[in-house]
Amino acid sequence: MLGALGIVFGDIGTSPLYAFEIVFSDAIHPVAVTTANVYGILSLFIWTLITVVTLKYVLVVMRFDNAGEGGIVALMTLLLAKLSQKGRMRGLSMALGIAGAALFYGDAIITPAISVVSAVEGLETISPNLQPYVLPVSLVILTALFLFQRQGTERIAKLFGPTMLIWFVVLALLGIGAIAKNLHILQAANPYYAFAFVQSQPLISFFVLGAVVLCVTGAEALYADMGHFGASPIRRAWILIALPALLLNYLGQGALVLASPEAVHNPFFRLAPGWATHALVVLATFATIVASQAVISGVFSMTQQLVQLRLLPRMRVVHTSDNHLGQVYLPAVNWMLMALVIATVLIFQSSNAMGGAYGIAVTGTMLITDLFIIAALIHLRRWHWGLAVAAVAPLLIIDVLFFSANTLKIANGGWLPIATAVAIFIVMSTWVRGVQCITAHEQTHSVALDTLVERLGLIRPYRTEGTAICLTSDPQVAPMSLVLLLEKLHSVPGTVLCLNIEVDEIPSVAPKERGDIEDLGHGLYRAVLRYGYNDRISLPAEIARLWPESRSESTHTYLVNRWNFETQPGQWAMWRKRLFAVMIRNATHQARMFEMPAQRVVEIGARMVI
Repeated sequence: MLGALGIVFGDIGTSPLYAFEIVFSDAIHPVAVTTANVYGILSLFIWTLITVVTLKYVLVVMRFDNAGEGGIVALMTLLLAKLSQKGRMRGLSMALGIAGAALFYGDAIITPAISVVSAVEGLETISPNLQPYVLPVSLVILTALFLFQRQGTERIAKLFGPTMLIWFVVLALLGIGAIAKNLHILQAANPYYAFAFVQSQPLISFFVLGAVVLCVTGAEALYADMGHFGASPIRRAWILIALPALLLNYLGQGALVLASPEAVHNPFFRLAPGWATHALVVLATFATIVASQAVISGVFSMTQQLVQLRLLPRMRVVHTSDNHLGQVYLPAVNWMLMALVIATVLIFQSSNAMGGAYGIAVTGTMLITDLFIIAALIHLRRWHWGLAVAAVAPLLIIDVLFFSANTLKIANGGWLPIATAVAIFIVMSTWVRGVQCITAHEQTHSVALDTLVERLGLIRPYRTEGTAICLTSDPQVAPMSLVLLLEKLHSVPGTVLCLNIEVDEIPSVAPKERGDIEDLGHGLYRAVLRYGYNDRISLPAEIARLWPESRSESTHTYLVNRWNFETQPGQWAMWRKRLFAVMIRNATHQARMFEMPAQRVVEIGARMVI
């Protein structure tokens, strides 16, 4: 529970810093500070937390896991494993999964920016003269956060749980202090006030949903981080600690605003007595760093999964912990994310302005999760499609309303996560299409491995000393590098291991179940190594474990293919072909991906027309 508080609830736990204020401070559709409006907004907040987080995620969505893992990628791979290799449903599931992952990246840009800026804006409550320092301090904190990533999160992660426990206790205490001065505010828990607000101001209510959804940002993390802690600790942490603290704090902010309408600006910090404001700003800043770290770590983990599933180009992955394979650092992703987060802060410059950009990516991901749950009920639980749709329809309607309301904010900042998601979707879909082209080309120009073994017995080429590890995308097909050696140089290494690496659509594969070595004769061996998308792949260690009778590892040479592409007009756009060629040219080398000794890697190139 303590670990879940630190990692899972950082984002949603810091939403009281800005969510309630944004509803009443929206520049285009502000809500007047009246008793009826405050009660109505509070009721919407309360029941959004109950229906979206508690009912949907905690009680329903978390029942669907892929070997204990959760999240969009895990749910997508769970479905793909049950669907046929070809067909509309598989293609649609892949497209939705890519879209959901792309939206998550868009959300990851906004979350650190709005969280840290909203916390540092607490300086304004100490003194208005400190307002000019909000932006510089925020940028310094964010820069330091990204620079720290290379060190790994294992040490500081030990502080996350206790810090967030203190944070939620403070949330509750601040709320209780304000509620005690106006106990009537507890009536806002009655859903009648939400319905009355919607009925009296239907148009404004629709616009307000775009801000109300900010109270559940981070809800997807409950599901995505399920593999780290298990469903039960997350459920207990939410129901016993996080949810009560959030409800009390929002009610406290409502009571404060009713007593002092001018407190609608920064109501969270105004809940604290003057002597505690300085400490609260420091605590809030640290809490937002925790929330940002959780999102950044989630981006690293998901990117690694997507690379393993061949949905993104190969990237350098640094494992920052010897004990937890899930703790990884991706330098390229870190620097790109850092640049985009800093640019976001410089563009919007305040948490209120960023509120327009926040929400659309979150609600889009929620909507895709609903569609995946319907598909899971049909294909995994064998429900009739009508029953599955009917069961999820209430949650689907709520998420459609939230998503629709957030689309109205596109011109006011919502374009940023959408543009990011579209760019990433194009990159991922282009990469998938290109990989399919390479696979098709290899299958067309390939030689069956059994045929090659027979040919070696007949033509008896010159056999050099040493052992070659040749990578192949198909265990039944001879590696292209080996075929080229035979055809061009009429020689083959004395011992050859044809190695196929498969990343299954599951999180992890036990070491003893990853595969074995098969002797094909004439000095050729075949191995198929299976990994999960969360597994670390270290070929030298794996080969030493599976093939102890082979010669010394120092005699092993790794032969890999290197494609050079020539683009020609064809079935898909030329600009996408050029984009794919650039991506594969700049992708991290297989030697790094699979931890091969760089000094023993030999590339054999071939030209391919796409």
